[in-house]
Amino acid sequence: MEDFQLVVVAKRWVSPAATVHAPRSTVQSNVLLQRVPRPKRVPLARLALKLSVVTGQPLAHRHEIQIPPYPQKRRPPLLFVLDFLSFLLCKNHVNAIGHVDFDSRSRIEEQLPQTKHYTHGSYMSILSLCLGLSLPAKAQPVRLFATLTMARAKHSLPQGYAEDTSKGATLRFQDSLPRLPVPTLDETAARYLKSLRPLLTPAELKKTETAVQEFVKPGGIGSQLQEKLQAKAADPKTKNWIYEWWNDAAYLTYRDPVVPYVSYFYSHRDDRKRRDPAKRAAAISAAVLEFKKMVDQGSLEPEYMKKLPICMDSYQWMFNCSRVAARPADYPQKYSPDANKHIIVVRKNQFFKVLHEVNGKQLNPSELEQQFRRIYETAQYVAPVGALTSENRDVWTDARAVLLDASPKNKAVLEAIEGSSFVVCLDDAAPVTLEERAHAYWHGDGANRWYDKPLQFIINDNGTSGFMGEHSMMDGTPTHRLNDYVGDLIFNNKLDLSEVPVRSDLPEPQPLHFDITPAVQTEIDRAVADFKRVIGEHQLAVQAFQGYGKGLIKKFKCSPDAYVQMLIQLAYFKMYGKNRPTYESAATRRFQLGRTETCRTLSEDSANWCKVMADASVDDKTKVDLFHKAIKGHLEYITAASDGKGVDRHLFGLKKLLEPGQEVPAIYKDSAYAYSSSWYISSSQLSSEYFNGYGWSQVIDGGFGIAYMINEDSINFNIVSKGLGSDRMSFYLNEAAVDMRELLTPTLEAPKAKL
Repeated sequence: MEDFQLVVVAKRWVSPAATVHAPRSTVQSNVLLQRVPRPKRVPLARLALKLSVVTGQPLAHRHEIQIPPYPQKRRPPLLFVLDFLSFLLCKNHVNAIGHVDFDSRSRIEEQLPQTKHYTHGSYMSILSLCLGLSLPAKAQPVRLFATLTMARAKHSLPQGYAEDTSKGATLRFQDSLPRLPVPTLDETAARYLKSLRPLLTPAELKKTETAVQEFVKPGGIGSQLQEKLQAKAADPKTKNWIYEWWNDAAYLTYRDPVVPYVSYFYSHRDDRKRRDPAKRAAAISAAVLEFKKMVDQGSLEPEYMKKLPICMDSYQWMFNCSRVAARPADYPQKYSPDANKHIIVVRKNQFFKVLHEVNGKQLNPSELEQQFRRIYETAQYVAPVGALTSENRDVWTDARAVLLDASPKNKAVLEAIEGSSFVVCLDDAAPVTLEERAHAYWHGDGANRWYDKPLQFIINDNGTSGFMGEHSMMDGTPTHRLNDYVGDLIFNNKLDLSEVPVRSDLPEPQPLHFDITPAVQTEIDRAVADFKRVIGEHQLAVQAFQGYGKGLIKKFKCSPDAYVQMLIQLAYFKMYGKNRPTYESAATRRFQLGRTETCRTLSEDSANWCKVMADASVDDKTKVDLFHKAIKGHLEYITAASDGKGVDRHLFGLKKLLEPGQEVPAIYKDSAYAYSSSWYISSSQLSSEYFNGYGWSQVIDGGFGIAYMINEDSINFNIVSKGLGSDRMSFYLNEAAVDMRELLTPTLEAPKAKL
């Protein structure tokens, strides 16, 4: 019997203490309920209990049960549903997705026993009455898995959205998601010129305005390209006009090494209960496999952005996938999950194939732990073939051909690695400081990895852990959700990690041996040397600011993200005495196949605010007013960008439609175009209470990569640059955070006196 997922949301006022208690006699302690944390009593949206059930024959009809809310001391109506499902599953009657709606208007309210507690038999009797089915009072429950999370009932969806349950829970909104729009030329021209004002002199700006006006004039080249782009966007075969162009240009044709220029990392919070690395690896792997199960079955709940469902397509590239080096462009390879029920474990540069399902049953944490211990005991240092994946993509393409030509066996080993569900790296290291951990998860030693895999979980000898992601087909939000889910299951005891019997017939981890010829060894030696050189050119610093976090920022009546963007602008101004082009990632996943758009953070308002912050003659009220004006402008831009109306992707798309040999318009040859899209600061935030670090590289040699996490009482910055002084930037970020607190604290409303 496979597990299935219940998604439950209640329609009523719910306190933080509210939860569902399932009596042991009814469900045999096999129901796991995950609460959504709520800081105060809040009204929840009307909700549906969505049941993803497996095995057997489909029901002939969809059954809906309406049950009224219960007083707190009475048994919750969820138990009725669990018993009903138990019966159906035991009898193999279900292979469908159904809905059970909770509502105070119940046609069966008068049938409910007016007693404080109910017996198992009475549950079944009432369900029989509701459904017109003959359910035995002693129907036996089965093993169930339930997750309590926010979900939207179908009737509350915005206009234009529809559910197609035939596609499964994960993709049920996919076909009704809107297409990425094409902004008007005038919109983009106005927004583009506005973004240039803090960057250019009056003379430079006038020159650029002339080029822009020439481009957007009626009948001009811009209008012609716009018509082509609109036609492409309107083509029914095109789900997203920029999707393939962007994946190709930004990632697959990009020839610099994946590490450090494309990969990113999360540093996990310490698990004090599992400092033993084999136990830590087992717990993480078991939690990841639970998430994988939902992805593979299509039962993972969609995500929402401002109450709108967003694109879930990129989840198909999460498990059993790999980037493959090729000329002139790499390509993603998807492998069958059913034919590749194994993970790859790397220890001392040696690869091991470990089955995560044996005889149709997933390995439990104790069994996974045993497999990891076997690897710790047997692994021996070997030639680091994984280092080849750290090379320039053209160099790796050639080296891959050398590796495949060396022996037919190498092809099978490559396919086992690339087709694996995910990779677990058991590092011979013990990082302690946040900087040491960041280095370990961002790039490691360049050997005990396979950098083309989208998911790599790193476990160190001291039990610390982290994650490394490959970026080409998936942005950070899906892997953030995965890692956050893993942390939630482990730290909130939602995964059974107790010692249980281990099957005696588990296959041993299978060592994977490459045939290493002198030619292959030459490629490996070069890759190791190149990796050390490239990483050695970079500086990394971590600013773990503990002075405050989003709790105080919200009291300042600011968006936490916009606040931190202004903080970064102020820190850069402190360091350089000027501001430069800044990138922040804006998600466009509310559109089909949406990924990201550029938010140009630097504005006239933010630049003016940074200047007055350095001017002691300007009073605090003026500084506060300019600060809020800058915040407002930033929110307007990032909202437009998330709505598909940014500058950069539109101009990129128009340029892509130029015919070979066609003259490039002046707007693209203008120096302002290249300069304004040179990201001296590349920034983005992903926050989790289960992470203590997150980051990536800078995108130009003269710039910084600044990743940040905004938690309730802290802000964590990861700063990377190529010899620009990441430590100094860390200092200025701290100083800017303190300056802003001192500026805004007097604006807080005084607490009201108690009468």
